[in-house]
This record gives sequence, C-alpha cells and structure tokens, in this order.
Amino acid sequence: MNTHPTDALAGQPVARVRRGDVEYVLLGTAHVSRVSADAVREILQREAFDAVAVELCEPRYQSIRDPEAFRRLDLFQVIRQGKVGLVAANLALSAFQRRLAEQFGIEPGAEMKAAIDGADERGLPIWLVDREIGVTLKRAYHSVGFLDRLSIVGGLGASVLTREDVSEDEIEKLKRGDLLGSMFSEFARESPPLYDALIGERDRYMTARLREQAASGEARRVLVVIGAGHLAGIQRELSNQTEMPRPLVEKLSQVPPPSRWPKWLAFGVFVVIAGAIGFAFTRGARAGTDALLAWTLFTGGAAALGAIVAAAHPLSVIAAFIAAPLKPFRPGVPASAFSAGVEAWLRKPRVADFDSLRDDVAHWTGWWKNRIARTLLNFMFVTLGTIVGEYVAGFHIITNLL
Repeated sequence: MNTHPTDALAGQPVARVRRGDVEYVLLGTAHVSRVSADAVREILQREAFDAVAVELCEPRYQSIRDPEAFRRLDLFQVIRQGKVGLVAANLALSAFQRRLAEQFGIEPGAEMKAAIDGADERGLPIWLVDREIGVTLKRAYHSVGFLDRLSIVGGLGASVLTREDVSEDEIEKLKRGDLLGSMFSEFARESPPLYDALIGERDRYMTARLREQAASGEARRVLVVIGAGHLAGIQRELSNQTEMPRPLVEKLSQVPPPSRWPKWLAFGVFVVIAGAIGFAFTRGARAGTDALLAWTLFTGGAAALGAIVAAAHPLSVIAAFIAAPLKPFRPGVPASAFSAGVEAWLRKPRVADFDSLRDDVAHWTGWWKNRIARTLLNFMFVTLGTIVGEYVAGFHIITNLL
C-alpha cells in the first residue's frame, strides 16, 4: 500500500494489485471527506487507465446519473410487488447519507460522482461492481437470528429518527469503514454473520465482478474506487480468490428463501383462533357472536390504529379496518396493501413530493409530510397493527372460553 505526494492523495490509501495481465489500482475513499473526491480527480489526472470501477450497483449508479429517478417511482407497483420494505430501507440509507451531508457539508456519493464524471470525460468504461443493497440487506437479515434481526430493523429506524451529530469516534470509523456497516454501528462488528454479509461477502462479490469484467481483455489498468473499509479485503481477494467469477457472483447474489416457520406459526395461530370461534358457537349463538365481534374489533381496530399513526386518509383507515378481519378471504394479500393502495389513490404524489423525497426522509417528521413516504409508513404500520390485533384477539377469545 502506498500514497502519492500530492495534497489530494496524501493520506489516501492506495493499493496496486496485479492479477494476470491486469493491474488494479485500488483507491480507498471516505464517505465524509471532500478530500476523497479530490483524490479521485487527482489520480485520474496523473495516471492513465483503461476503465474505472466504482463501488456502486445499477440502482445507485442510476440515482447518481439521474437524481430525479424517484419521479418514476410507481407506488402501486411497489405495494403490489411487496417491495415497500426494500424501498423504505433504501430511503433510510438515503436519510443516513443526508444526515452526514448536512453535518459535513458534502454531497452524498461525491467521490463516486467524481469517478463517474472523470471516466466520462476520458471516454473510459465504467464498471459497476457492488452488489445491490436489497440483496445485501436480505442476506444480512437471513444470516442472523430473530433478536439480531430486530437490531437490523432498529439500525435502519435509528438512521431516520436520530438527529444527533455523528460523534468524533464515529467519524473516524466512517473514514476507515463502510457506510452500511456504520448504520448498524457496533452491532455489525460484534455479529460475525452480519459483518460478513455487509462487508466480507461484498469484498468477495466485488472482486469477482472485477475479474469478470477484466475477462474481456480490453483493460490493462483499472482504477477501482471503493470505500476504505473494503480496500484490504479486495486487495486480499484479488491475490487469493480462486473460484470462477461468474458462479461466485451468482452464488453471492442469491437471496436465501424465507424461513417457513413464521408463516406456519401465523397459520397455526389463525387455525387456533378460528377453532376457538367455531367452538364458541357450540356454546350458543351469543358466545359465538361475541367471539366473532372480538376478532373483528381487535384486528380491524389495531390495523386502523396503525393507519391513524401514519396520518392516513380517513378512507385509508376505514380500508384497514375492513380488510384486517377478512384474513381468510384474502390469502397472500395483507390488509396493509389495501390501505396503502387507497392512500396512494386518494393522495396521489405531487411533483413536489418526488422533488423533496430524499430531503424529507432525512428528518423523521418528513416521513409524515411527504405523500410517498407517508404511504410507505401506512403500509408498515397497518401491517404491524394487524399482527398485534390478531394475537390480542386470539388471547381475548381463548381466555373468555376457558
């Protein structure tokens, strides 16, 4: 590892690795330093390269290329395809980046933008080597246990709700580390499976992508712009990785199938509750009606409360109340999809909502002000309310029968 004597590159970690006929120049960058963007411009000016690789996936690359990409977001498609959680997670990451930008007065992804602009100016191909954030978060989520999963959700939530400035210690960790890892703070470092999904797997993935791109034989010197936290890992992988790149990329891109036990548990709970309601009717019409009414009020009421917390339109609240108790008649379609769909239809996002989305989600109050973010909140809170309502209803019905 070495550094150049110029001001922009002084102190910036640079590693040069040769594999076969290709020399990779790895430039480690920091997420909270203007110097990193200057270092990218400086090294492109000083040295000749055949390609520029960046720590970006296609969606993040497009968001840098086209900051107005969110204007094309189809809320109904997001709701219908069950991608609310993924979009919300991306917005949480955006909120974390915006908070850093506000504190340090820098543009999120400035060093990556400098690399892209520099490559464009020189007519160099741009290699996108990072894994999609959705795949990374899903693999991280499935790599840990139930309590650790709560910590992941909490880390995403804290990135939105926390308004405190980043501490000096965290600043130094950010300069040496990774943005995703920083969102989960010490938890990522103390959980080997999570750390591997966020950092280790991506080191292997990005190395495989570099080797895959280089296989065309058109590049002999490649500038690789990556977060400083990945430099040592990719340097090591470039020297030691032996697996064929394409199979390795495919393996690390696979999302583990969701665990079946939550669905079986939910199904089992519902069967027990349905059986309890049926048993109540054997004790008389009044007992059965009371049990059915309890199910309706608790599930519908809790779902409606979730919509109210999300500041949903009154008709969206009513949709949540009606849809939640009808679980047997809407398999696979959550009550939250009905409520959020009504919300998106009644309060169609305005141009201003798309324009201000990234800025609004940087402040927790903005999630309620922006129509797009509020629809996502509606989906999540109604989902949570429905689950709570079902368990409370079941407990109430069964205890009344005992």
